[in-house]
This record gives sequence, C-alpha cells and structure tokens, in this order.
Amino acid sequence: MARGEKDSSHEGLLQSRKNDPLRPSLDEAYRSSSEDDDLDGLDMLQDADEGGWKNADMSRNTSRAYEKIGPRQEKRGQMRRIGRLCWSCRTCLIVTFVLLTLLFIGAGGSGYWIYKKAPEDGLSPPWYPSPKGGTLKTWTDSYKKAESMVKRMTLPEKVNITTGTGWSQDLCVGNTAPANSVGFPALCLQDGPLGLRFSDHSTAFPAALTVGATWNKELIYRKARAHGLEARLKGINVLLGPSMGPLGRMPAGGRNWEGFGPDPVLQAIAASLTIKGVQDEGVMATAKHYILNEQEHFRQSYEWGLPNAISSNIDDRTLHELYLWPFAESVRAGVASVMCSYNMVNNSYACGNSKLQNGILKDELGFQGFVQSDWLAQRSGVASALAGLDMSMPGDGLIWMNGKSLFGPELTIAVLNDSLPMERLNDMVTRIVAAWYQLGQDDKSVWPKPPPDGDGGPNFSSWTDEEVGHIHEGSDDKTTAVVNRFVDVQGTGDGFHGRLAKEVAAEGTVLVMNEDNVLPLSKDGWPDNAEHDGNTKYRVGIFGEDAGPGEGPNHCADRGCNQGTLASGWGSGAVEFPYLVTPFTALEAAFNFNSVHLTDYLTNKPAISKEPSIVEDQDLCLVFVNSDGGEGFISSDGIRGDRNDLYPQKGGDRLVQEVARGCGRGKGNTIVIVHAVGPVVLERWIDLPGVKAVLLANLPGEESGNALASVLFGDMDASGRLPYTVGKSLNDYGPGGQILYYPNGAIPQQDFTEGLYIDYRYFDKHGISPRYEFGFGLSYTNFTYSDLKLTALQEKSPYPSARPYDLVVPAYDTSIPDPGTARFPPGFRKLHNYIYPYIESNQTIREGSYPYPKGYDIQQPPSPAGGGEGGNPSLFHAFLNITITLTNIGHRKGKDVVQLYLSYPDDVRDEDGSVIDFPVRQLRAFDKMEVEAGQSTEVTLQLTRKDLSYWSILRQNWIMPTDGQFTISVGRSSRDLKLFTKW
Repeated sequence: MARGEKDSSHEGLLQSRKNDPLRPSLDEAYRSSSEDDDLDGLDMLQDADEGGWKNADMSRNTSRAYEKIGPRQEKRGQMRRIGRLCWSCRTCLIVTFVLLTLLFIGAGGSGYWIYKKAPEDGLSPPWYPSPKGGTLKTWTDSYKKAESMVKRMTLPEKVNITTGTGWSQDLCVGNTAPANSVGFPALCLQDGPLGLRFSDHSTAFPAALTVGATWNKELIYRKARAHGLEARLKGINVLLGPSMGPLGRMPAGGRNWEGFGPDPVLQAIAASLTIKGVQDEGVMATAKHYILNEQEHFRQSYEWGLPNAISSNIDDRTLHELYLWPFAESVRAGVASVMCSYNMVNNSYACGNSKLQNGILKDELGFQGFVQSDWLAQRSGVASALAGLDMSMPGDGLIWMNGKSLFGPELTIAVLNDSLPMERLNDMVTRIVAAWYQLGQDDKSVWPKPPPDGDGGPNFSSWTDEEVGHIHEGSDDKTTAVVNRFVDVQGTGDGFHGRLAKEVAAEGTVLVMNEDNVLPLSKDGWPDNAEHDGNTKYRVGIFGEDAGPGEGPNHCADRGCNQGTLASGWGSGAVEFPYLVTPFTALEAAFNFNSVHLTDYLTNKPAISKEPSIVEDQDLCLVFVNSDGGEGFISSDGIRGDRNDLYPQKGGDRLVQEVARGCGRGKGNTIVIVHAVGPVVLERWIDLPGVKAVLLANLPGEESGNALASVLFGDMDASGRLPYTVGKSLNDYGPGGQILYYPNGAIPQQDFTEGLYIDYRYFDKHGISPRYEFGFGLSYTNFTYSDLKLTALQEKSPYPSARPYDLVVPAYDTSIPDPGTARFPPGFRKLHNYIYPYIESNQTIREGSYPYPKGYDIQQPPSPAGGGEGGNPSLFHAFLNITITLTNIGHRKGKDVVQLYLSYPDDVRDEDGSVIDFPVRQLRAFDKMEVEAGQSTEVTLQLTRKDLSYWSILRQNWIMPTDGQFTISVGRSSRDLKLFTKW
C-alpha cells in the first residue's frame, strides 16, 4: 500500500464545497442526499458553547427516583465535557500562523489557497464491497443467533445499534441505544487500557508499557482478567482497550505508554493475552487505534487548528510486518471490536479507508467483529460505511455535542434513498449483535437487563462523582436519578486487585544499573560490608517531587499535569486513582527507624547550594525524576501530548547532578528512580561516580511505592526488562523517530521511509550503541544458558496453504423498508442533541444518483493470506521448536526472560529478482521463567510459518525463504545473545 504505488481512489477523500473552503473534512462526493447541509459552516467555539446546554425533554421513562442536582455535581459534569471539547487556542493560533507563513513563503503569497483545499486524492487502493461477517467456524453459533435477531429488527432499531447517542448523553463515554422489540440492550463503551475511566471504586492498574516491561505472559493474562472482571461488574459491555497503536515508532510519542512497546511481537503477544483475559470475563475488548496513529500532533481535524489530520504514508510490507502484526494477533485472539484511528493513512482517513478496513482487516485478517470509530474520527457518512465502518462513536459527527451525526438519521435516509445498500447495514448490525452473543452477554444471569426491567447496565456515571445526577448529562434536561451506585469492584482479601497491581508494577520495574551491588537495600540501613561504629544511624535522603503526593493523584482532570509522583500518563487512557501509594510513603514504612534516619526533600529544587548539608550528611540518596506526556487534547507545562524531548522534566537532570555530586561528600551512594511514559535520555548524569543504581519504573499505577520498595529491598527479584531501547540521544532513533511538531502543509504528511527500522532495529542497522538495549534488565541473581537444541517440525516451503473456503454468511431481505416506519412516533419527546435514528418526514428522502467511490463496482478477489482469524490458518502452524537450559547460578531465587531473535538468510530475492532487506535481528519469541538458586529448567520456544516469513508486496502473501540459512539467537536481550544455531 505504498504511497503512490497504485492508482489512487476517491475513497475517504474530502473535497471542499464552493463558497465554504474551510469547512471540515467531509467528501461532497460521499454525502448521501440525506446528509444535512447543517454540517456545513461550522463554528467550533459556538458549537462548544451551545451544544448540549439548551432545555430538552425526557426521551424515555425510568423507574428510578428523581431528584434535583446539586451545584458541585453539575460543575464536575460540565468540566468533564468541556475537557473533551476544548483545545489550546494558543496552540491553534501558533500552528495556523506557522502554516500560513510557510504557504505564503513557499508560493509567493498564492500558497494561501493551498490551505483552503481539501486533501489530494487518497493513495490507498479501493477495496469493495465490505466483506460480510460469519465466514468462520469459531463464530458460527453467534452469527446464527444474530441473524435470527436482526431479521426481526426495524430499520430504526438497526440504526440505533450502529450509532452512539452522543457525547455525555448517557452514562458511559460511548453509548448505543437499544432494539427493544427484540431485546437487544443499549451498549456501554468505556475507556480504557489502564483501568476504567471516570469510574469509582475500581483499580488504577499499571500502564500497558509497564505491563509490557514484565515480559510475563501469565501475569499479563491475570491482570487482564481482573480488568475485565471490573468492567463487567460495572456494567461495561465494551472495554476500549488494549491499545497497540501507536506502536511506538517515535519514542517521544504522547500515547506510547498505552501500548506494550515498539516491537511488534512483544506488542502482539501482550495484546492478545490482554484480549483473552478481558473477554474470558465476557466483556468485549477493543483493539485500537487502527492504524498508524503514531503521534499526537495533528492527529485529528481541527484539534491543532488545521482542517485535516496528519497522513501517515507507508509501504505495504512495513505495514504488515510492523504495525499490523499486533492487530493480526488481536484478531486471532478473537477480539470483538477494532477501533479505527483519527489520522489519515496514505491520504485517506483511517475510518474511511476501504483497503485498511475491508481489504486487510475484514478479508485478509478474517475479522468477525465490528469496527467502531475513535471519538469523532469518522469524517464521512455513507463513504465510511461502504469502507467498512460499522459503528459511529460517540455518535456526534464532526463537532462534539451538537447532535448532528454522520450516521443516526442520516444513515436511515441513506438506506431509504438507496445510497447505502441494505445488505451493508444488515452486516453492520449483525457484526455488533454477533459480538454480543460471542461474549455471552445474552446470559441474563451474568448480564441482567437494565432498568426498569432489572438492575443491569452501567452502575456509574462518567459525568459526576455524586450518587444522584442527570440521566442525560449532555442534555439540558434536569431530571435526575441514582447514577452512581458505588459498586466496589476492586476485590477483597487475597483477591484484592491492588495486590495484582503491585505485582505487575514490581515486575515492570527495570533495574539497568547496579554498581557494587548497592541493591538490594537493607531495611536496617547499613550494608553488610559498611564500616560503622554500630551506634550511628544510617542516613537516607529522599529527593524529588516525584517521590511525593503533590496535590493528590487526581488533582488534574484525566491526569493532565505533572505533579507529585508520576504513576500514569494523561488522556482518555488514564483513570481516577482510588488511592496512590507514593514512593516516600512506602519507603518510610519500610525502613527501620531504630537504625535509619530518613529525611525527605520532595521538591526538584532543594536548597542544596545554600544548605549543602542536605546532601553531604547522607549515606544514601534516593533521587526521583520523571517525564510525562499523553493524549493531544491536553497540554501541560509546555507538553502538548507528545514530549518535546526525552530528558527528565521539571529540572530532573539538574536535581540528579546536584545530589549525586554532593551525597555523603562524595562517599555516599545515589540511586535514581525514573517514572516515565517512555524512554528517557540519562546521559547528563549516568556516568557520574556517585550514581550507583538506576531503576526505570515506567508508570506503576496505584501501588507505585509498594511495588518499588519490594524491588529496592529485594523482596522481589529485579526481573523487569526494557520494552524499548534507551538511546543516548533522541537523534539516535533516526529520522523516523522524530515527532513532526510543525505542519509541513495544510495536510501534514509523515512518510514512514525508514520502513522496518524503528527502535532496536534502527540501532542495529546503523551500528549505534544504545545506553541500554531493548530487552535489557539486571537481576539480583545470575543465570547461564546452555544446551540449545533445534527440532524442525516441517520442511521449508515458500507459500502457506491455499485459503480455506468461507462459510455461508447470513442472508436477509434487502428490500427498502417503508419510510413511514422510520418516522418519529407520534408524541415522541426528543432530548436536545440526543441522536435518534428517526426522520421527521418522508420529504427528507430525496431521489438522486449517489456517486459511489472509484472502484466500488469492482469485486476484489479474496486475499490468499486470509481464511482464518488473524490470517491464513497455516501461517500459525509450528515449524521449529527451540529448547535451551536455563540455570540459576546465584544465591537466591530469581526470574529471567529468555528471548529468541531471528536473522533471515542472506541474499533473499522476490520473484522479480529484487533483493529483500531484513533487519539484523528481530524478536520472535520469549518466555519468563522463575528458577530457584542452583536449579535449572528447560525452556521451549516455538516458531511458526509466519515468524519465518516476510510480506511480499509482489505476491501479496507471506513468503518463507527456502534458500540459505536462518540464524536463531537466544539470550537475555537484543544485544546479549548467548546461544546460536542455524536452520
């Protein structure tokens, strides 16, 4: 799918209207005659001020007790809504000024008109029609049930299921309306990957980046299972996670912390285990953000003052071997939903890109669930549906909370005027209903009906912390009910999820330096080899704002500021902390005060120059620094989502330098703890003689301090391993590792010309020495690797097996319903800005010829790489078993991560004779093992056909090289490889 590689199509394109050149992206050619002209002439600030604030009537009856709302509750609800609506006006002005300046300079002033133009034709090839669900045996029963239900639905009910009701119109961040006549409920969709956003009495787990740093498959699954349980007990049908996009191409990317790391295999294994854990609790998981949403700057139309989002431009092989790999494994794990992203891909919006959604996701990967949009990522109506979008979230179209959906009544009219084929709507609905059945949500003993027929549905409100609140917060309706039942889902006793959160955070803490074995510490203070008189207390100083509570963990909405100890990034992936154990609190509780004197300076600016004794009187100095970032709709301390650099923030480098140089008058030991949303450059102090140990604790969640203490004092082995490379500078990551901070056009273009070479692959290719390599991490014990054995299970062969035949999909009557069945029922009371499926009158249905996308009438052949969930089933057949013996030669029990890297044969050529370039080595398998001191264990790792193949752009399939030899390397990191063999 290289940029410019094939004939361009018009899918997902956005053309400006005459006399309305700066309107948001919405392709005139793909508007049904039903799509309301009110979508034109948008005033962002006016809509933000007016949307959802006028009087409205109730949309439905409820048996709950109604009360008046209090001022605190109303303010909190407004703040949560405004936080999602607002962006930095200063940022918009700066970006617009820079863009206009560039355009004037670049085109002699006439370049201004470039700003008024919509994107050039999308360069992603067309793929139509959208494949229907129900083609695979693993979903057969669910699709049969769904078919029976959907056949009995009315047109408005079908549209209800595919369209959100609008931002903050119901209790969750995303809500669909029910199909009452057939018993299909409204669905609650809720963030996110770290926990349950806007929820009470739920766990703030460590971030996914920390989970990835554990490299512990069993622990990843257990964490996900607990996460899914909490979601189910809160009445959440669809959990908006895990995140595997961004993958982490750029180390300063604001949302990298929501994923598991920049290697596709690590990301894929962690994501698939997370999906299995969540869905084993009956909650639908969501693989997001599909795809190439690798930076926050310019990710979304208008968020940065530009009318269009950034375009990520990529070739087909890089897409398949890097960024698509985790999504393929997520589909293989049976994920129920995939969320399409804000950005463009090869100049077509991801949510309107038929090649990505129809051709790759639904055909090649065999995805059987439903595609939902990121919130307002949908930029067209009929065109998006034709391109494979199944559900519009949160229902609003181009503007938050203005009640004007691109689906909703527009979808109803598009069906009635025959712009959208009825069979496409039926498939959209069937996919959603089938996913509901697939996860067992029809089981009323587990998922009771919502009020007034039962006590099911969400038992919390995203818009207030009070017990009583508005039922439809986004409306001006003042009717209230009990919206927060304060159901505690954190578990109790041994099943308390805080214990699990601590375990994950501890195993996700990476020890990268430990000179003179200064760690683990003694709780009694003095090390065994230290000389002291026996009466003098061991003096410990704790330095840095990051060790303390600051203004509290929930001081800023969506954790959108860096204050106190950093335990989460910011944005929609963050949650409300039920509590947060700070490092200082945990250390204070751990040290024995009979023999330890502890002082704290919980600031990044201690008065060391005025009072040098602050550090000179210490025997041990613990310094805490951090680096924060998050989603692009929040800006804090000059960080606009993506980090500006990779250095510690808020003067962290200077703090470490001052403390390390003065600690104990040069004789004390300094230990540095870093909390961060990604890699941090340590070069300004890492080689100082006083710095003896460094721990990268990532984002540890609610049990931050306790988890850190368990590693510092050796209660748990230091067993975390880096899920990313720590370079010596941001430039070490190469041109592809740099954020595009300033627009390079009206539609910012980001070319992924580095191909496969990101993170350690780039370092290896260019011979760059990192500070700490991918997969690295120290332990408190020592391991040896021996006895590598390779067993070939099959002979090499270039192609996977022929694609299996698809099953017969559900079939429906495709006749267009009577428009009268889609009108508002007589006497229906409408809520202001609430999104309904109904039309006002038959006059809204205008006849005309719909301009279908170029290539729409060309039936695309099924991909030979498809035929099963995740791809052709034979791609996952085992080809090699590799076993090694892992021996703990130390004096204590410990854990090690056995990592397998693959190097491809030399001189591999495609069918046209072109040479295929490969990274030096690529992670293909791993396992984490716990071994008692003096004991050994056998570790077996397996490679599949896909692991041994590359994506051929020419043959559009996975090809295994059959000439030459593969090199299989096994070791402790990407550069500490112990054993080698050939095949």
